[in-house]
Amino acid sequence: MARKIDIFDTTLRDGEQAPGANLALPEKLVIAQQLARLGVDIIEAGFPISSPDDFQAVSRIAAEVKGPTIAGLSRAVEADITACWEAVRHAGKPRIHTFIATSDIHVEKKFRKTRDQILEMAVNAVKYARSLCQDVEFSTEDAGRTDKGYLAAVVEAVIEAGASVVNIPDTVGYMAPWEFAGIIRHVFEHVPNIAQIKLSVHCHDDLGMSVAESLAAVKEGVHQVECCINGVGERAGNASLEEIVMAIETRKDLFGCTTNINTREIMRTSRMVSNLMGFPVPPNKAVVGANAFRHQAGIHVDGVLKDRTTYEIMTPESVGVSESKIVLGPTSGRKALAQRLSDLGYKLDEAQLEKAYERFLSIADRRKEVSDQDLEAIVRDSAFRVIPEAYTLEQASTAQTEEGGSRADVILRTKERAIKGSAEGNGPVDAIYQAINRMVGLKLELVDFSIRAVGSGSDAIGEATVRIRYDGKTATGLGSSLDVVKASARAYVDAINRLLFQMGREAAPSKPKKRTTSPKTSAQRARKPARRGARRRE
Repeated sequence: MARKIDIFDTTLRDGEQAPGANLALPEKLVIAQQLARLGVDIIEAGFPISSPDDFQAVSRIAAEVKGPTIAGLSRAVEADITACWEAVRHAGKPRIHTFIATSDIHVEKKFRKTRDQILEMAVNAVKYARSLCQDVEFSTEDAGRTDKGYLAAVVEAVIEAGASVVNIPDTVGYMAPWEFAGIIRHVFEHVPNIAQIKLSVHCHDDLGMSVAESLAAVKEGVHQVECCINGVGERAGNASLEEIVMAIETRKDLFGCTTNINTREIMRTSRMVSNLMGFPVPPNKAVVGANAFRHQAGIHVDGVLKDRTTYEIMTPESVGVSESKIVLGPTSGRKALAQRLSDLGYKLDEAQLEKAYERFLSIADRRKEVSDQDLEAIVRDSAFRVIPEAYTLEQASTAQTEEGGSRADVILRTKERAIKGSAEGNGPVDAIYQAINRMVGLKLELVDFSIRAVGSGSDAIGEATVRIRYDGKTATGLGSSLDVVKASARAYVDAINRLLFQMGREAAPSKPKKRTTSPKTSAQRARKPARRGARRRE
């Protein structure tokens, strides 16, 4: 029987540490539910002590997401561990994940302690966590640069203290795959009680070797791999879940392992995380990139037409990519749209489908044919939005000024009313953003802006990604349209909605209505001059 590898997904914790990721609680819940459908064994839902929002997110995920183990992260500090337990305790399968750094550079420079003191802290943390929760994971942060003898001693001690899982991370992505394999081999050979626990790995991608390191560790016999959807995460990111899983699935002959992952949910999960985090997946990204199953070179195309296995080592369908060539048009109807979106991996509720259908019609009326790529852009821009929309873009038009700049006229709608605004700028997008800033009453900083074509041809959909900052908070927005200027406006409004949600604010209040005064009596009119005189004397 093939050895099973547990997939520990940390997209919602380590993945969200990527600058600009900033997921709101409803978005985290949507992703967590999808990770459960994907079949991950453990969801690391957050770092509860870090903020009230993170605590609430972990608590909600623990209470509402069924199936996977729900873990929270904590430092080797009693207050952290207590908060972590309070957040995960309502999960069907809770886990406390506590950690401390073990490399000399961390021990001496960061903690200013001795190895013995760090070992004692690790043991005490695990003992306390185990007094609260049966499932305790311990991580030796920066294990890749830790002395092997000391690493083995720490692992042995925390197992004795009650850890059920021990994680060996390459926190800074420093190790080559064969070096990392040697560390894992050393742990297996030099920790006498190693058989009592599951050994895990967690690799970062600073040198582009995180997946290779993780797979090298799998070959050495580890039981769990920690990873993120699309490889998101701090700095250069984490090991990519989809790459690790599909390597194990595709090369069963080499690894002799299996996972619980429903690989047909991979593409849908990738798109969801990309959309909600606002991080587009590069076209050449392995497994989930737009070009992963495309062939252009003549020799490749000829081979694939004769037999797909000539150049495809896995099928598009195996990761949830449909090969249907159906093209929808303006007369296709809701049922046809719903079916096609379902084929592409999007299961929408009635409200989401209605939003997608409205956008679909607006594009189909102008293009007549709507491709799968178009549909995906439509869904990303409308149906997957789970943040309440304080503002929606109703209209955005621009014209060139006599001075060579641009003037924008914008209409935003709130729950209460429509707001009109105008501004001038260096170009059409700048003018629109200046107008929107005035209308929402916020002086926003544009941190990043990009736009790409979805599909090919001069009438391709433009998809804009915008990142903004205000009062120390950042938010990312996504927007699409056949008009790239309008796509840019949609993305900006989407980012504003996400920012306002983070801040717990709604749309700017309506202007106060002019007060209506009742007719004055003769006595009131008689008193008025006296009051004016009194003020003057004061």
